Amino acid sequence: MTVPRTGIEHSSGSTHPATPALALLLDVDGPVASPVTRDVKPDIIADLVALAAAGIPVIFNTGRSDAFIREQVMEPMIAAGMPAGTVVHAICEKGAVWFSYTAAGAGPVHVDHELAVPKAYGDDIRRMVAEDYAAHMFFDETKRAMVSVEQHLDVASEDYLAEQKLFDADALELMGRHGLSAAILDHHDPQSDDTGDYRLDPTIISTDIESVRLGKDLGASRAVELLAAQGITPQAWRTVGDSRTDYAMADWLHHNDHEVQHLDVRPADGVPAKPYSILTAADLGLGEDVIHDDAGGAFLRTWRQEHAG
Repeated sequence: MTVPRTGIEHSSGSTHPATPALALLLDVDGPVASPVTRDVKPDIIADLVALAAAGIPVIFNTGRSDAFIREQVMEPMIAAGMPAGTVVHAICEKGAVWFSYTAAGAGPVHVDHELAVPKAYGDDIRRMVAEDYAAHMFFDETKRAMVSVEQHLDVASEDYLAEQKLFDADALELMGRHGLSAAILDHHDPQSDDTGDYRLDPTIISTDIESVRLGKDLGASRAVELLAAQGITPQAWRTVGDSRTDYAMADWLHHNDHEVQHLDVRPADGVPAKPYSILTAADLGLGEDVIHDDAGGAFLRTWRQEHAG
């Protein structure tokens, strides 16, 4: 796989090391953005800016759209004073879409159209949500390759999750009517149900419908290539996520001989046995109730203190 050039001009006078001590590969929903409010706390934005400015590569690896990253992460980072010449990469829709940005704004958005869900199916999902599920969820119009629906902010989580099960069953049945093969991803054993050409991936606030070729492992491989194009080879990686499927980015990095530790900010989902170290809030002496962006923010502050002063 060859990642196209980002279209971002890199500062030739940069003093950032070609082999930084650390690179951060971050899921967004949960570790960075609150799953309740969907936005990012100013303290987290400040830590991200400081780390990136210190030469620690910051790369987002998310199922979110490029529009979400621009609005909730890029624009706040720029407003917080991201220095000129600092480059941040965003891998969106689980590897199907990616772009890079600096203090001057976003570069070109790249889309792997071969990984897109057929438009006719997406159009039918849009109609189904409008007719049957609009009280609990909305169709995400910003996605370029995936088809996603998301919980309304004013809907209680337990109500949404109950309705989500009905939606997922209808969406899977609709796949068959379109002559497409798919399965609903089982979060407790991600490999077990990953059959067919497409999958439904339910989270606590959304359902993503996507090619089975997408995933956090694809995002990790794109991240390595994006840094390689800048001449950057990190000494070690920290991957951060809030679900079992997020371990795939650490799996890929470890399998390809990169030193990696994974931070799980919602370990109640179950921490699997892995050949690399796994961090949780407990490693900072924090309680089990410190999860999501509270845990992610605590580790970002720690890494900032260690690597950015």
